[in-house]
Amino acid sequence: MNKTITAPDAPKATGPYCHAKQAGNMLFISGQLGVDQAKGGLAETVSEQAKLALEGMGKILKAAGMDYTDVVKTTVFLADINDFATINAIYSDVFKTEPPARSCYQVANLPKGALFEIEAIAVKG
Repeated sequence: MNKTITAPDAPKATGPYCHAKQAGNMLFISGQLGVDQAKGGLAETVSEQAKLALEGMGKILKAAGMDYTDVVKTTVFLADINDFATINAIYSDVFKTEPPARSCYQVANLPKGALFEIEAIAVKG
């Protein structure tokens, strides 16, 4: 059975999609951007965007009764692959031990002109 997960304190989706879908014990998290909710738009730097996107992902995980340790796979999208090392430092602060599998790509464009986006798959149990 599929269940829509919405985290009320996470930034709203920028299109016709939900924060996440839960299918059994698996959670599929939509791409998260680095939205600064206080300012009402994207954070300015790739570092700030990455931190905020990962925080948003954490709020979605919590809404599903999960946390970062349940994440098994992430996909990271960067506007500039030269930000790879910067992102790794921030990423390793969130996934301190036994990080999930990950792919990372430079892409031509991201929604709203973002510099960073992350999506994830988590499994409970």
